[in-house]
Amino acid sequence: MPAAALTLTPALLEAAKVSTAWPFEEAKKLVARLARTPKVGPVVFETGYGPSGLPHIGTFGEVARTTMVRTAFRVLTEDKVPTRLIAFSDDLDGLRKVPDNVPNKELLTQHLGRSLTAVPDPFGTHASFGEHNNARLMGFLDQFGFDYEFVSSTQMYRSGAFDQTLLVALERFDAIQAIMLPTLGEERRATYSPFLPIHPESGVVMQVPIEERHVGKGTIVWRDPVSGTRYETPVTGGHAKLQWKPDWAMRWTALGIDYEMAGKDLIDSVTQSSKICRALGGTPPEGFNYELFLDENGQKISKSKGNGLTIEDWLAYASPESLSLFMYQQPKSAKRLFFDVIPRNADDYLTFVEKYPAQDDKTRLLNPAWHIHSGNPPRVDVPISFSMLMNLVSVSNAHEPQVLWGFIRRYAPDASPEKNPKLDELAGYAVRYFHDFVKPTKVYKEADAVERGALQALSAALAALPVDVSPEDVQATAYDVGRAIPRYQDLKAKGATPEKPGVSSEWFATIYKVLLGQERGPRFGSFAVLYGITETRALIAKALAGEFVKG
Repeated sequence: MPAAALTLTPALLEAAKVSTAWPFEEAKKLVARLARTPKVGPVVFETGYGPSGLPHIGTFGEVARTTMVRTAFRVLTEDKVPTRLIAFSDDLDGLRKVPDNVPNKELLTQHLGRSLTAVPDPFGTHASFGEHNNARLMGFLDQFGFDYEFVSSTQMYRSGAFDQTLLVALERFDAIQAIMLPTLGEERRATYSPFLPIHPESGVVMQVPIEERHVGKGTIVWRDPVSGTRYETPVTGGHAKLQWKPDWAMRWTALGIDYEMAGKDLIDSVTQSSKICRALGGTPPEGFNYELFLDENGQKISKSKGNGLTIEDWLAYASPESLSLFMYQQPKSAKRLFFDVIPRNADDYLTFVEKYPAQDDKTRLLNPAWHIHSGNPPRVDVPISFSMLMNLVSVSNAHEPQVLWGFIRRYAPDASPEKNPKLDELAGYAVRYFHDFVKPTKVYKEADAVERGALQALSAALAALPVDVSPEDVQATAYDVGRAIPRYQDLKAKGATPEKPGVSSEWFATIYKVLLGQERGPRFGSFAVLYGITETRALIAKALAGEFVKG
């Protein structure tokens, strides 16, 4: 699938040159690279995937962020420089341990150490475990419409595509060792070799010292540590592979990679691989190290621990675009990746998309929606926020989005699931998220005497409003009620006077705690009109009768 067409105007091109959005800052490094060293052929972006496990949320983040940089580069070069995005799978690696989230674990146990594309598929759908996971990766990327080219390490090694660079690595074996050995412990240094021969009988990727090297023949000699048998193995044709850091460097060199980002935990790997790339005669790619995700307790997320969100988790409760927004925001800052970040990103995404049409080009390039949608954000008509929909679920106890539509039409009479599919989708997400995460944590506050009087006054004031009252008038009414009660008066508020004091946030916090059982809530005026004035007064009556506290 070709990359989406870009709409390039003179104003947009000028705005791109000065944009401080991080994808443009990254793309400018590539433009400078080309100015220093002109290149024949496309500029190549790469992301890596280790298929010993299924694709995960970090895989999505890396491809999404790289795509954003690629789009920014296309704009800066007026889309005149061809580009490629390679999704590279390290499927010739040996299987080091059996993953927890696969069936038939005993089958995999019998093949530990063998290349992933030589290990049987425990799911029974493909010729190998590596091919199964590669298919999952491609299906995963296709689901989100990414423009990429899949490249398999096994295929590249076995086809001879890497042979020329592998022979250079053999010739410069000592130079690679000089880079790697100082970074290793004493025991590891004694046996380390950048080349890992693949056992001709067992198929195991061997971690053994190299006894002899024959540059002219392109072979290495090694010994089976169990049988003592000596083997002479070509470094070409997929008979051997490189260790991780030399392999990364070889790949950069052989494929002419110009840009690849990596996690902060790989800073040392990038440093050493860059040195090896230069030793092989290549130029290391541009890129940056993004921060890692943290769990709800601020601990680093571990795939083996399962202490973070999966891609499936996020997409059960919010749109792919909201996940892209999470990935766009502050990639160099550590961020909590847990369920409670979903609502904010769902609402923020809608806000960015809604603001986009009215913005000038300079502001548009700072809008995450431009980067999420590769320069072509859609027009989305969603008049009600995700958080507001969740509060509707709360008071209506809806288990299906259809229930919410009765309230939605009151607020937006012309809206419908057919005309507003994004809103219908959001309603479904809100129902699931509320019942799974919000409802179990609700704690309703029993109103004290002051709060009871204030809420009774609010109900009476609502009863005096016209049927077609606006959200703004309801909000003003709520302010007037709070302003008349000493506990909720704020004399320090901007423009406040003793005759007309401001209203403290405690007043609205009281409404949320007593009526909704939560610390924060929606703008009251919008909520009351959406839910209905009569229904809101009934909600106040139930709360003051103690029905929610008893429940």
